[in-house]
Amino acid sequence: MSSEADAPKSTTYASAGVDVEAGDRAVELMKSAVSATHNANVVGGMGGFAGLFDVSVLRDYDRPLLASSTDGVGTKVAIAQALDKHDTIGYDLVGMVVDDIIVCGAKPLFMTDYIACGKVVAERIADIVRGIADACASADVALVGGETAEHPGLLGVDEYDVAGAATGVVDAADLLGPEKVRAGDVLIGLPSSGIHSNGYSLVRHIIAEAGWGLDRSVEEFGRSLGEELLVPTHVYTGELNALFAALPGAVHSVSHVTGGGLSANVARVLPQGLVAKMSRASWEVPAVFSVLGELGGVPREDRERTWNLGVGMVLVADAASADSVLAASPGSWVLGEVVADDGSLACELDYVQGAKGVDGGAAILQ
Repeated sequence: MSSEADAPKSTTYASAGVDVEAGDRAVELMKSAVSATHNANVVGGMGGFAGLFDVSVLRDYDRPLLASSTDGVGTKVAIAQALDKHDTIGYDLVGMVVDDIIVCGAKPLFMTDYIACGKVVAERIADIVRGIADACASADVALVGGETAEHPGLLGVDEYDVAGAATGVVDAADLLGPEKVRAGDVLIGLPSSGIHSNGYSLVRHIIAEAGWGLDRSVEEFGRSLGEELLVPTHVYTGELNALFAALPGAVHSVSHVTGGGLSANVARVLPQGLVAKMSRASWEVPAVFSVLGELGGVPREDRERTWNLGVGMVLVADAASADSVLAASPGSWVLGEVVADDGSLACELDYVQGAKGVDGGAAILQ
């Protein structure tokens, strides 16, 4: 006869490490921020198994093309976790996703997010999603759904990762890209807000090797190292939407300067036979890149193919419209020009062609 001691233990989902009630609290805390991104096209609000978006507007397009993008934030989340500050990482996520859609001239319509964590801490999850929602609102993008998944045993209790996906639309006639670029076009730089969300594995390696703590005050930054590293990605979608509407046809192509650096990302938005000639002397590299580069002894070529170095976007503009584009884009400057590739530049050390798997044009920093 079995005894009470032999009876199996009572096992629940909570005892396995998953707190459903904490997930529900997080939803309640984030609900108002998410709802604030909803416009008349969002159907059903929060809580459904799928987000619904009314695309009747597509009837107004002659040939609507849907544009989609997905991305994450990378190891920048480790900085947010170390500082226990989670309300800005959402801007990084939205910037990485929707700004990859706006570059082809498409207006991002809606976005979804995914958060995997070791333990649902309702306030932390709500902070992350509030950041996502605020960034979506700044870009006029509806946050129509998301998922928070608790993965005990796979992630530590204070660890998480975030990802997102978005969909946009552009009329085929308004599609931006290499086929519209011509020799003589002007390259216009838009300033970054800092490191954005690329190259943080290198950043973290540098500061670990140097023994720098995130609370270290850095004179060149005017704040702590951690505060500088957590500056959120600038979201360009709202201002570029306005620019394209105000100056139709003025911009031929756009490059979002993310992983791979400036030259690699500019080369991929040019056609074969053209080169983007860019001048290093045309802008001042922000202190964060100089300080980290010198601290880690990072060679110039490695800095340029890892970080944005202060250039967040590059607009390839029609020469006749360049002044208007500059006037409409605060902080922008002439970065260089597009020239025909006569083969004379290919021997240059900094010549980049065929970048990011795209057998397109070339770029060179001089």
